[in-house]
Parts: sequence; structure tokens; C-alpha cells
Amino acid sequence: MSTQQKDRVAFVGLGNMGAQMSIRLLDAGYDVVGFDPADTARAALVTAGGKSAETAAEAIAGARYVILMLPSSRVVEAVLGDDNVLAALTPGTTVVDMSSSEPLSTVELAKAVEKTGAILVDAPVSGGVAGAQAGKLTIMAGGSEESVAAIADLMAPMGVMTRVGDTGAGHALKSINNLMAAVGLLVTSEGVAIGRRFGLDQELMVSMLNASSGQNAATEVKFPKFVIPETYNSGFRLELMLKDMRIATGLASAIGVSAPLGERAVEVWADADKDLGPGADQTEIAKWTFNQ
Repeated sequence: MSTQQKDRVAFVGLGNMGAQMSIRLLDAGYDVVGFDPADTARAALVTAGGKSAETAAEAIAGARYVILMLPSSRVVEAVLGDDNVLAALTPGTTVVDMSSSEPLSTVELAKAVEKTGAILVDAPVSGGVAGAQAGKLTIMAGGSEESVAAIADLMAPMGVMTRVGDTGAGHALKSINNLMAAVGLLVTSEGVAIGRRFGLDQELMVSMLNASSGQNAATEVKFPKFVIPETYNSGFRLELMLKDMRIATGLASAIGVSAPLGERAVEVWADADKDLGPGADQTEIAKWTFNQ
């Protein structure tokens, strides 16, 4: 861990991703104060060398940066809509929403945050828990050139940040990425299901696909690591993937873009979510497909 103490960071949301990201910041020398509704999550941060707060507002008070890593826009809106949280924000504070949030909501939240003198940047990530642990996340930032540049040092311990546009652009691109990833995982599951039924070995199939034009993130990572070994523990819940897919198709509808394949994929993933129930891992869509 760095011996030079850097700025104070309030980290709100210490789940699978947030826990690892906050540790990266601690190791880089930041003074991290975290909040999460789960006692165990707060305790784990303290064990790692951080500090725990009893409320989001308490964590944010006095922080130079506020990082949000929350399940949905609804939760982000609840946090940033809290009068105590808004009162804790001060001029010069930068709020970084690293959640997978709805871009149109982000644009409106940025306006509310700006009224306090603070700034909101959206900076969702791709790379999963493994990427968070290794500090190799892909970070898609939305905001002015100046505001994004101002968080470059803060983001560096967690991964590689690229400014992709103005406020909301990061969240838009993240949802598009996850829609595409979900379609890829679904069609890979269907393709392997066909092969299995015909009598092909699934491990051999995946190996050959990775040397062919059908190769994608599902064949490269998700099948070899989580589906073929039947661990189904990628660390990202199916319901969250479905939420991100709906953000992308909802954005498409709002701006008048036709996305029939994405919309159909949402329907299939929703069926799987209903059948598998809360807590299912995203990779369990493969197991569900095999059993259809």
C-alpha cells in the first residue's frame, strides 16, 4: 500500500465490484470511506484498511470524490435524491457514477448535482470481478473534457479510462456493450445446445469456435471458465444483465432506433430470469438454454 495519503474518497456500494475497486484505491493510497447497507460489506472494507460510515451522507461529508457503484438508476436516484446527501456535497466535489445506470436519468441527475456546486461524471466499467481485482477495468467516461481529465488519477488504479462523450455517454455505451454481450452469450448457448444434442463435445466445440468466425467473449471466457466447468460463478447476476439490456433497448426506443434483435433477446433473458429466480448468475442462461 502507498505510504502517501491522497484525497478522501467516499465509496457508496461495496458489492462484488465495489469491494474490489475500493481495495484498489486503498492500495493506491486514497483515504476511502465506504457505505453499503450490508454490515459485512462495510466490515470487509475496514479489514482492508478503509473506514466505514453508517449512511451515504456520512461517507460523503468531506470527501473530494464520491464513487457510486450501485445496482440500478433507481438506487442511484434514491442516493442522490436524499437531501442529506445533497447537503454533504460541496463545491469542487466530483461524483463519479460507475454503476450501470440509465443515460437519460444520468443527464437529469447531473443537473441536480451541479446545483450544489459539485460535478457528476458517469464512468461505468466492463471487465467483471476479475478485472476489478486486477485493476484492469475498461472505464467508459461521460462528461466534459475538463471533468473527465480531473478524475484520471483517481481512475488509474482501477483500469483504463476513455472519455466517450458528454454526460450520459458512458452509461449509454455500457448498456450497448452489455446488450451485445448478452446476445453473444445467448446465441453461443443456443449454438452449443444444438451441438450437444447432435452429439458434439462442447469443450471441443468451444475450442474450434475460438479459432473460427463464431468466436466472441462467451466462447473465449464465459464458457471455458464458468459454463463448461459448471461453476456458473462469473460474479454478475443475470437480473443485472437483463437490467442493462433493457436500458439499451429503452434508450433505442426513446431516440427512435429500431432494435428488434435486442428486444427479442430481452424477452428470452426475461424468461430465463423468471425460471431461474433471484441470484442466478448471468452464465446460468447457458444451463437454462440446454434444458429447454
